[in-house]
Amino acid sequence: MTGRPGPDLVDAHHHVWDLAVRDQDWITGPGLAPLRRTFTLDDLAPHARAARVAATVLVQTVTVPDETPELLALADRDPLVAAVVGWTDLTAPGVADALAALRARPGGHRLAGIRHQVQDEPDPAWLLRPDVRRGLAAVAAEGLVYDLVVRPHQLPAAARAAALLPQLTFVLDHLGKPPVADGALEPWAGHVRALAALPNTVCKLSGLVTEADRHTWTPASLAPYADTVLDAFGPGRLMFGSDWPVCLLAASYADVVDTARRLTDGLSRDERDAVFAGTATRVYGL
Repeated sequence: MTGRPGPDLVDAHHHVWDLAVRDQDWITGPGLAPLRRTFTLDDLAPHARAARVAATVLVQTVTVPDETPELLALADRDPLVAAVVGWTDLTAPGVADALAALRARPGGHRLAGIRHQVQDEPDPAWLLRPDVRRGLAAVAAEGLVYDLVVRPHQLPAAARAAALLPQLTFVLDHLGKPPVADGALEPWAGHVRALAALPNTVCKLSGLVTEADRHTWTPASLAPYADTVLDAFGPGRLMFGSDWPVCLLAASYADVVDTARRLTDGLSRDERDAVFAGTATRVYGL
């Protein structure tokens, strides 16, 4: 294999949680049982060092106000975390004040983006609601980006929201969760291309191993999905993310990094540098 990323690799998407602090109510059923424990930055650190990761982006997991201040405090104490994507209620009338308050907290300078679990919203057009659009405009006004965690049927609304808010950068997490396990590309691929046609959109090369069959996936089975977003967004708008510890359901941290290298092996050195560091550094202001 050629083109090993340099020591400035950025992991643009991972999580931590402490079950002694609060429950992660999304971790249910036997399929997610391996995640029902506490995961800390100390747990991640040796794997990040082995993969030559110099900086990470820590992403929210639950829609409660207290989590984001905790993540910012962690980032303030640990130099590995260069940025936080947190949560606030986008529909609240005081969303601008809430964002300013987060910025003023310890570690608030590490707040780079906001995310909501849109994938769990029953309304496929949730992002187009007037109160949500007002909240997204406040995110842009605060100089933050917005991470999209959506399923394929929600991608058209995401594209419409991005078109209506050109001042806001939208970052698509996990490629929009394509149906890798089914081997299908459409209609997901068409929706992704429509989103990528907008210049204020970026995509994370993350989360593929857990959308695939967790026991039989191979880099070759993931390649059509990686190739789709590489073609649609280009390396300059694509960034690597491990999705640790969720990725552990299907692969080790090292395997996720190695797979991403394999999926991008046909790129030039400069293009790989963009995917593995440059895009995240620019978009999240690392």
